[in-house]
Amino acid sequence: MQLKFYLGDVVEMKKKHPCGSFQWEIWRLGADIGIKCLGCGRKVMIPRPKFEKGVKKIVKSMGPGELENLTE
Repeated sequence: MQLKFYLGDVVEMKKKHPCGSFQWEIWRLGADIGIKCLGCGRKVMIPRPKFEKGVKKIVKSMGPGELENLTE
C-alpha cells in the first residue's frame, strides 16, 4: 500500500538530520519531494522513491480538504 502525501504534512524519517531532528514538513510534491527540517529549517529535495523508503510515519497530515480550511 502506498501512502498519500500532501503539502504541509509533517513526517518522521528513519534517520535523523545532523541537527538532531527526525521531523520534516513537506513543501513540494512531484517526482522529487521537497522537505524542510523542523529542527533547523534546512530545505532538501529527495527523489520520491528514496523519500518513501525513508519515511517512518506521518506525524500530522494535511489531507486533501485541510489546505482549503486554512485559507478560509
